[in-house]
Amino acid sequence: MTSLTIRDFRPEDADAVAAAHRAGREHLVQTPEMFAWRAARQAKGAHDRVLVAELDGRVVGAVRCGVVVGTSTVGAGHANGSVLPGYRRRGAFTALLAAAERHLAGHGVTELHSWVDDEPGSLAFAAARGFTAGRTAHFAGRDLTVPLPPAPPLPAGVELRPASDFAADPYPLFEIDADAARDEPGEVVMDAAEYDEWLAGEWNRPDLDRELTVVAVVDGTPAAFSSATTDGADRYWSAFTACRREYRGRGLAKLAKSESLRRARAAGLRRAYTSNDAGNAPMLAINAWLGYERCASERKFIKRLDG
Repeated sequence: MTSLTIRDFRPEDADAVAAAHRAGREHLVQTPEMFAWRAARQAKGAHDRVLVAELDGRVVGAVRCGVVVGTSTVGAGHANGSVLPGYRRRGAFTALLAAAERHLAGHGVTELHSWVDDEPGSLAFAAARGFTAGRTAHFAGRDLTVPLPPAPPLPAGVELRPASDFAADPYPLFEIDADAARDEPGEVVMDAAEYDEWLAGEWNRPDLDRELTVVAVVDGTPAAFSSATTDGADRYWSAFTACRREYRGRGLAKLAKSESLRRARAAGLRRAYTSNDAGNAPMLAINAWLGYERCASERKFIKRLDG
C-alpha cells in the first residue's frame, strides 16, 4: 500500500522541494532558500500557496499556486510544480494539481495557467487533465568560462552602472520594469504593477545580485537594465532584461545584458542561463549574439476552471 498525503509546505521541506523542481532541469537556477522564501511570502491579493506531496512519508514533489497579480485581468491564476522522476505515475502530481485548482477556484480564479516541460509525457499529462496548449518559451545556456564577444561601444551619454548604485532609491528601476512588463509576450497583460509589491517581490528577493544587475543610464536617466540572480555558487540566471519604451531601438538592453555577463564571468560564475518567449525575436537575437545555446523548452497550458 502506498500512502499519499497532500499538505502545506513547511520550511524543512525546502531541500526536497528544490530537488523535485530541478530534477532533469539543469537550466533552472533555484536554491532551497529561494523556495522557502517564496513559500513564506504573500503578495497582496495573490493567495499564494505551496503544496507538497508525501509518498510513504517522503516529500517527493510540490506545486506553487496563486492568483496572478500586477494585472487588470480578473480571474487568472497560476500553478507550477514537479515530482521527482522516480515517483511519477503514482498519482502525486494529479493530487497536487487538484488541490491547487480547488484552492484557486475558491479565490475566484477562472483561468489557470501552467508551464509544462516540452516533452511528450508532460504534454500528454496536461492535455489529459483539460489543459489547452499555448505559447512556447525556450531556455538557453552558456559556458561563462568561454570568452564573450567584444563589448559594443558605449554611445555618447550612456553609462553602465550596477543596480547597487540605486539602493537608496530603486524607484527608477521599478519604472523600467513596469513599462517593459506591459509589452512582455503573454496571455495576461501585466499592466498594474505596484511599487511596494515590486520592492518586496523583486528588489528584495534574496538571490538578486545587485552588483551583477546592470543598469543602462542615458544622460543621467535609468533607461534599461538586465537583472541577475545566482545560486550563491557558480550559476547565473538572467531574470529580466527590460527597456523603457521611449529608449528602445538604441541597443541599451544588449549593452546591459552583455555587461552583466562580463561581471558574472569576472566574479567566477561558470554557467549562465536565460529564458525567452519563442516570439521574442529581439531578445533571442541578443542571446544568440552572446553565445547562448538552446537547452530546453516549455509550453504554456491553460485550463478553464469555471466549466
